Amino acid sequence: MKRLVTNLLLAISFLLTTTFVFAGNGPYGQEEPSFSIMVDKLVTKPHSTSDFVDNLSPSDERYSPGNDVYFKIKVKNTSDEKLKDVTVRDFLPDFVKLVDSKGSFNSDTDEITVDAGDLEVDEEKEFVIKVKIVDQDELPSDNGLFCLVNKAQASNDKSSDEDTAQFCVEKKVLGVSSVPSAGPEQGVALILGQLSALGIGVFLKKKTS
Repeated sequence: MKRLVTNLLLAISFLLTTTFVFAGNGPYGQEEPSFSIMVDKLVTKPHSTSDFVDNLSPSDERYSPGNDVYFKIKVKNTSDEKLKDVTVRDFLPDFVKLVDSKGSFNSDTDEITVDAGDLEVDEEKEFVIKVKIVDQDELPSDNGLFCLVNKAQASNDKSSDEDTAQFCVEKKVLGVSSVPSAGPEQGVALILGQLSALGIGVFLKKKTS
């Protein structure tokens, strides 16, 4: 009887172990495929259309109102399986206007949507977006320097990833005009001229009286 119970317990243990192995590895004991995607968001340096960097800090060169800004989105399949029906979304920051991009644009949410299609293993696709910073009078009046962040996201039903790129805008200082420099000689000549004019005026006044 004990032997029968022991054999029965061993059989149950074997069945449970086999079930866990199949559950972890998928049907027929095969390993489950791994799905992953990577997004890299870049921004150009001011006055450039191709010099892309990850981010621009306040200590880096700054953009000015009305400047064009270029963004690049890199989307790569880093999994060991093909990724199907990948969608790329870009969320524009405030104070910029879209100039050029692939896909569709929702002006209510400032969101760009691009159908990236399928990505084979290790395949990478790139998308470039061009925006324009608004004019000075449309920027915040209480900030002379501020930074904006642009976010991009790529996803399908298996995986997703996102990344951001920062750039900074410095407003122009208005109402300041350059004053021509004057040396000591010019200052003395100016004073003498004023005194001479004053003396002539007094002389004429006395003569007429």
